[in-house]
Amino acid sequence: MCKAKYLTFSIKKLNTCIGLSLCLNSMVYAETKQGYFQDIQQSIGSLIRPKTDESFSTVQFSQLSNFQVEPDPIYQQLPVVGASTEVGATAFSTATNHAEVQGRLSLQDAVQIAVKRNPVISQALANLAAQNANIDVAKAQYYPQLQAGLNTGDFTSSDRGRQLYTIEANQLLYDFGKVKSSVDTQKNKLEAEQANVLLNIDEISTETARSIIAVLRYRVLLNIAQDQVKGVSRLHEIARLRSEAGISSYADPVQAQSYVEYAKTYLLTQQNKLRQEEQKLRTLLGFDVSRTEFIIHDEFLKKSDLYRAPQLNAIPSMIAAQAEIEVAKSQKKQTELSRYPTVSLTASLNQALNGKNPNTGKKDDTDSSIGISMSSNFYQGGAVSSQIRSATYAEQAARSKLNAAYLNIMDSSQIARENIENMDKQIWVLIDRERSTAKTRELYEEQYKLGKRSILDLLSSEQSFHSSRAERESARYDIYDTLAMYINVVGKSRDIYQLNNTKIQGFEVQQ
Repeated sequence: MCKAKYLTFSIKKLNTCIGLSLCLNSMVYAETKQGYFQDIQQSIGSLIRPKTDESFSTVQFSQLSNFQVEPDPIYQQLPVVGASTEVGATAFSTATNHAEVQGRLSLQDAVQIAVKRNPVISQALANLAAQNANIDVAKAQYYPQLQAGLNTGDFTSSDRGRQLYTIEANQLLYDFGKVKSSVDTQKNKLEAEQANVLLNIDEISTETARSIIAVLRYRVLLNIAQDQVKGVSRLHEIARLRSEAGISSYADPVQAQSYVEYAKTYLLTQQNKLRQEEQKLRTLLGFDVSRTEFIIHDEFLKKSDLYRAPQLNAIPSMIAAQAEIEVAKSQKKQTELSRYPTVSLTASLNQALNGKNPNTGKKDDTDSSIGISMSSNFYQGGAVSSQIRSATYAEQAARSKLNAAYLNIMDSSQIARENIENMDKQIWVLIDRERSTAKTRELYEEQYKLGKRSILDLLSSEQSFHSSRAERESARYDIYDTLAMYINVVGKSRDIYQLNNTKIQGFEVQQ
């Protein structure tokens, strides 16, 4: 006889499955509910407070520089230096290899390292973020204002034990543009802070570039000083041997020894200057630079556009001055508008405890009201007029600052051009001098061996040869140093050092 097989199941397992299912459903529901409440919270939040604009750390340079520089006519009559055909010739240009290998660092890369770690820029960015928050403070006047408080009764009367809770709400309806002018003022101040960040970036870039140029200068001068020590030491040895052989007097090696000591002193001086500049550069870059080879590409000269008129509205100092003018103008407008009334919607609710409500006369009663109020600073003893005059003078001062910045830019740029032209011409003279002193040194040495020249003539020619080399190299690096200052003055640092469209401690300049 066959027995029927019935489907069996465990109640315990069923309970486990049901519990697991409920748990999963609860988790999904909780997550959905949480996201729903977050959406509601964000929606309500947008109605009662301004939304912070996080785009302040990204500068749209085309917008920031969207103004026309119009200095007073009396400042515009300045001479223009013409371009020299000799600048950029072989004496000034330096052929470099663009391939980056270990131990080699280009000028652009070094500047980028410096600006991305410098605390001065971090400080400027913190000030920028603080000013961005001030915009939200000004915008908050557009949103509802809530106040709550607790008042007690008059301690000298029978209601001294009464407590009155009060809640008041105020919503701005119309203020003739007072809040808008306040917001505009803070936005103009934000642009001034952005220009200040650009100024700091340019200053650190220039300081780094000039420090690298100084390191390269003293490395070359150190090599020349070492050659000079070797040269005069060789002559001292020749004089000593000739003196011992009786060919020349005993005074010759003594005189040569003084030149050796001078050459060694000069060598120590160059070593000290090099160590100082390397330490300064180490502070800027954050690593030991004594074994790093720095490269200055020819683009450093080509992209500087030495003889092109500077684009004034792209120079951070001009941008900052223009921003201060706009701040003064908006503050003046804000002060003028303070004379006009402000219309608001007001509502209040109060609850009396342990006593009568003063508005209704009933014990522990609640009272509420809603209405429209209008207020105005009708007269403050002439304070508004004084503030307007102050803002007017502030605007005049800001315009004068813009004119001063314009004069400084034009003067510094033209001086830089003239210096570069003169130093480039000087290099060619020094090259000829170096060649003539080299020939003189060879002739004097032959004549000294024949007894036709004194040891002083030979030592002087040796020293003159190395001095001409040092002067030529100094003039070459003077050109580079002047060019670095010129780039800063005309606002081309971010272009030359490839800092545009690059994150610098969270800050970015977009072209």
